[in-house]
Amino acid sequence: MNANEVVKYPLATEKAMRLMEAENKLVFVVASDAAKPDIKKAVEELFKAKVVSVNTLHSVAGHKRAIVKFAKESPAIDIATTLGLM
Repeated sequence: MNANEVVKYPLATEKAMRLMEAENKLVFVVASDAAKPDIKKAVEELFKAKVVSVNTLHSVAGHKRAIVKFAKESPAIDIATTLGLM
């Protein structure tokens, strides 16, 4: 799987924005069969940013979400701006 197949799109919900501002995290919808190391590698490749951790969850709608925490030197707000979320 390449990086664009693993990471589908970012989420811009109120909770996701709060996580971005308070904890330097972004939320992405990812492929349902993607593992945490695959997600980490894909995000680092796509956004050229250092990822500290990845947490995943399955939504009620059947989508898999990844909450990605970035390192201090890679502000989530900067990445969100390049994605057009801000």
